[in-house]
Amino acid sequence: MENIYRSVYCGNVDISYENKEVRLAGWIENVRNLGSLIFITLRDETGIVQLISENEEYKKLNRESTITVSGIVKRRTPDMVNKSMKTGEIEVEITKLKVLGDVYKVLPFEVKTSRTSSEETRLKYRYLDLRNKENHEKILFRSKVIDFIRTTMKSMDFTEIQTPILTASSPEGARDFIVPSRKYKGKFYALPQAPQIFKQLLMCSGFNRYFQIAPCFRDEDPRSDRLYGDFYQLDFEMSFVTQEDVFEVGEKVFYNVFKEFGNREVSSVPFKRIPYKEAMEKYGSDKPDLRIPFVLTNITDVLKDNESTVFSGKTVRAFKVLSSDKSNSWYKKLEEKYKEIGASNLGFVKIDNNEMIGSFAKLLSDAEKKELTKLFDLEDKNVLFMVTGDNTEKFQKVCGSLRLEVAENLDLIDKSKYEFCIIVDFPMYEWNEEENKYDFTHNPFSMPKGGMDALNMSDPSEIVACQYDFVCNGMEMASGGERNYNPEILKKAFKIAGYDESVVESKFPSLYEAFQYGAPPHAGMAPGIDRILMTLKDEDNIREMVAFPMSANGSDSLMGAPNQVTEEQLREVHIKVRD
Repeated sequence: MENIYRSVYCGNVDISYENKEVRLAGWIENVRNLGSLIFITLRDETGIVQLISENEEYKKLNRESTITVSGIVKRRTPDMVNKSMKTGEIEVEITKLKVLGDVYKVLPFEVKTSRTSSEETRLKYRYLDLRNKENHEKILFRSKVIDFIRTTMKSMDFTEIQTPILTASSPEGARDFIVPSRKYKGKFYALPQAPQIFKQLLMCSGFNRYFQIAPCFRDEDPRSDRLYGDFYQLDFEMSFVTQEDVFEVGEKVFYNVFKEFGNREVSSVPFKRIPYKEAMEKYGSDKPDLRIPFVLTNITDVLKDNESTVFSGKTVRAFKVLSSDKSNSWYKKLEEKYKEIGASNLGFVKIDNNEMIGSFAKLLSDAEKKELTKLFDLEDKNVLFMVTGDNTEKFQKVCGSLRLEVAENLDLIDKSKYEFCIIVDFPMYEWNEEENKYDFTHNPFSMPKGGMDALNMSDPSEIVACQYDFVCNGMEMASGGERNYNPEILKKAFKIAGYDESVVESKFPSLYEAFQYGAPPHAGMAPGIDRILMTLKDEDNIREMVAFPMSANGSDSLMGAPNQVTEEQLREVHIKVRD
């Protein structure tokens, strides 16, 4: 758009403008004084262009000031062409320059190298940090991906509907952000952890397919892959469907997005389905990284007659790697680490010139060595890691952590792929030893597989929920489920978890009431936008993909949040802060 500040963007000035006058606007990236000529690098969102002038006054210009400048486009001589610049064939001879926004303070960091500064400093001056080309392009990339997702959903006849931000507190698994009410003394609103209840109400309202790019608010401790405070997800729900219908939509979204914006091979559709129990047995995780070329194998039966205290009465899992050049001290440190976090013992055997050596070799009989060699097809240089512990889910997770660490240490993860899978058949309940009762493992509104018959006839520990997660490269990307829309099944499901009908009515009044008036079978899921973006960009820190994130400690140094409010504000919402 041409106006008083610019007639063309910096990155779009090319040889076609030769000998023409242009107006440009942007930020001064650099000023260089080379004898009789002043060289200025001007930057806007599209790129950079070089300006030249003999006016010595321009030496005083400050980097990162904003200017508008007019000038004549000149072709560079062949020896001065900069092939690394989009505009490297030309330069602009300045005829007029006006400073719009000067820089009055010392810059807290160099914009071009802002990523080398501490995160605290970068976030305090995030508006400067986002001028950095790499950081800036991540936010533009975010916009393109979200636009693509929105177009994809609409192509599948989903209707975009916005749900409320201010709502009621409900027990959905995470800690709420609560908002005190001015009009209703002693009562509170809450920011939604997710649009879960609203999207189910939309299904009860007769909408066929709903979606939105939804903000979610959870007071959870941040991690490298989890934002503090608010995050965004593609939230969608469908009526009169089963989980396979949801999978079809999820697969299309993930495959298309990663094919369009990624730089690796994407798992073919349909994605591999892995039951929860199998995932824990083979990978030690409900979000397995399938790029690792080995799985865990239970070898307890192989060693059932072994009388060594290392194996006796223990569950034993093992995995094979083709070779390892690690020193004995590395194996020893690994053993000490995993014994500290839950393994009883960790050791290995290695094939060296057809002989089995290593820390566990002397504990094995010839028959056991022979059986393990056959089971794992052991050959020269192969290493078999063996870990022992109690037969618990905690031990399975320890084994999964070991699998991942060994793969990372030996550089065995195939980073040329986006490996997707869908984890299905999650347990409906888990035993809470402290309270001596069963708790819901996931969303309490998931339909139990088998419906009322499963609730009435099965041990709660064996009941499977119609709950599923999409996983990519060892990271949970989405969670969803078939919903429990039948009031009688819902009451029974909550009763097993120790809640009577009054609790269901009081904690989820709108949904429970809506289910009394002809609710349709419905299901959905919610892919995490921020995790999709960090995976596509190979970012280790999810905060890099957000324009204005909270810091790792849950504070906002840019806006000064959280901060104190006035006594008058507190009185208005009927709150008194204790010392």
